[in-house]
Amino acid sequence: MTEGLADTQGVPTPELQRLYGIWSDGGAGLQISGNIHIDADHLERPGNVFFSGQPDEAMMDALKSWTKAATRNGNHFWAQISHAGRQTMRGINPRPKAPSAVKLGLPGGQFGMPVALTEDEILNLIGRFGQAALHCQNAGFTGVQIHAAHGYLISQFLSPKSNQRTDRWGGSLVNRARFLMFTVNTVRTLVGPAFPISVKLNSADFQRGGFAFEDSLQVARWLQDAGVDLIEISGGTYEQPKLLGIEGMEAEETQTVAETTLAREAYFVDFAKAMKSELTIPLMVTGGFRSASAMEQALRNRAADVIGLARPLCVMPEAPKRLLGGLAMLPKVENQLKLLPEWLSSLRKIKAVRGIEGFATQYWFYSQIYALGRTGRTKPTVTVFEALREVESYQRSWLKERRAAKA
Repeated sequence: MTEGLADTQGVPTPELQRLYGIWSDGGAGLQISGNIHIDADHLERPGNVFFSGQPDEAMMDALKSWTKAATRNGNHFWAQISHAGRQTMRGINPRPKAPSAVKLGLPGGQFGMPVALTEDEILNLIGRFGQAALHCQNAGFTGVQIHAAHGYLISQFLSPKSNQRTDRWGGSLVNRARFLMFTVNTVRTLVGPAFPISVKLNSADFQRGGFAFEDSLQVARWLQDAGVDLIEISGGTYEQPKLLGIEGMEAEETQTVAETTLAREAYFVDFAKAMKSELTIPLMVTGGFRSASAMEQALRNRAADVIGLARPLCVMPEAPKRLLGGLAMLPKVENQLKLLPEWLSSLRKIKAVRGIEGFATQYWFYSQIYALGRTGRTKPTVTVFEALREVESYQRSWLKERRAAKA
């Protein structure tokens, strides 16, 4: 999960150590960090950890303290390495680099017109993914996850909607997957054969003309052949935020995948199940799981090999331990989280309003992560509106301090 708790130089803070130490105590077998970016000018949000070239001693010491806390109960801790591409907020970079100059289709002006990457810039970024993985290995992470989902840079390369290049990086699926496959090979060369490499991959973008399930299955085959150790199946982008259970601004593109009753709880489990019939690589599914019975059924029916939990750990950090101890159901607090007061509830008939409320609800979970990192405790009584103001205020302050430091 994205944390937003790094300092303005991208250095992990004591708050991040506390947060992941708490989650380690909570019984997770594997923790995956939030976005660790390879470029300070292409962050997913203010407060991301990022590398700016070769990390100095202070950065390495902070990373080592973080990994030590996050693995203190013998669990794994993998670094999720990423680049936001055109999904970089305007306040961080008004002209972000992307595969093509295709602007994000969202209202509000929060994202600028991207600039198409050159061949040299593409090759440089692939090398930076590899170097970031090596730095993380040296800092004590026990594996890495290459983020190729959710509309970030590698996901943008994979999608024909956002990748309109006519060179060897665009066009056919082989070309659109080249950035990802070169990145996987570069990371593997640098970290060695025994270090776990995972890829977070969209099952689909759920957008007309975007990355479809058939594409995802083929890319998964290539990743398996390349020796990737685990694929996490997810889906959606900022334009179609399926990963958050939020309606997008456009109609959702349906995918031809057999439905099961499990999908009522877990968003992407049917896609993983369809992939499992053709792949041997372990698959992880995150998103929507709340009941122990559904998790057990997914494992028993080979719809997944690894169960991922995210939002429940923001309100119940010990959720894995509780599940293993016999807890039947994790809290699903989003059902009670509303931005609009009841007297304005009729506005929820408007799709755009439902989308805004969904993103505001996400800020409530950001607020819980802030609280866990800063105090070691959640604050469940905070309202969605209060959380929205808190996060926006903190992110403005972070950006102001970041700009002052760069001046």
